[in-house]
Amino acid sequence: MNRATTGYLNKDRIRIHDPADFEGMRASGRLAAQSLDMIADYVKPGVTTGELDKRIQDFIEGAGAISATIGYRGYQHASCISINHVVCHGIPGDKVLKDGDILNIDVTCILDGWFGDTSRMYVAGKLSRKAERLVEITHQSLMLGIDQVKPGNTFGDIGAAIQRFAEAKRMGVVRDFCGHGLGQVFHSEPNVLHYGRWGAGPVLEPGMFFTIEPMINLGRPSTKVLSDGWTAVTKDRSLSAQFEHSIGVTEQGCEIFTLSPAGKFYPTW
Repeated sequence: MNRATTGYLNKDRIRIHDPADFEGMRASGRLAAQSLDMIADYVKPGVTTGELDKRIQDFIEGAGAISATIGYRGYQHASCISINHVVCHGIPGDKVLKDGDILNIDVTCILDGWFGDTSRMYVAGKLSRKAERLVEITHQSLMLGIDQVKPGNTFGDIGAAIQRFAEAKRMGVVRDFCGHGLGQVFHSEPNVLHYGRWGAGPVLEPGMFFTIEPMINLGRPSTKVLSDGWTAVTKDRSLSAQFEHSIGVTEQGCEIFTLSPAGKFYPTW
């Protein structure tokens, strides 16, 4: 992985990128989003998560990029695929999708040294009403968090907006995982919490790049990691959902680098 060399670190050790760096993030974010657009047509009952992962790997490599997750801390797949009560970091393999399964697919690609990171929800077959409500609220939570991204606001504002909305809908906001800085590195400062207090945390500045990726549970927020060291599940076995965008702070507000070119970010659009 390339070390970040552009911009400078502010007093909170958060990298402030140069205006020219936005172009690299646009390209990598678009490719990551295109890979998730592509896979949408293949998510159906009877397909294995390993088949989906292979298609994603081939797509990313065919575009002249590489997967950031293959080889990362020993991980060997181009995506994380998290089904039903799996909160995040589900490992692709022989698992066969069943009718009504909901799943999050999370990809990160590296294009010309820049990291594009995004995830979204899919459904295999028919979406149940309770799952639909969870997915809808999780998507709204992400967009409300993004609405807070503008110079002068704080990272606490992002988390507070997500938490207030999701908990008002009687959903559990996962505390054990968070968003993160990125750019020419996969993970960097800051940690982007999906809960918090208004006005708390570092102040947002133009040139910051980071992800917002709330994980919302139909039940309680508690999670546990399975013995494989990766797969995180809800402790109460309730359904979980997640959406993720990569964001850049601009002078006027923010730019979403991972918008779906095909308009497929939400599974029922």
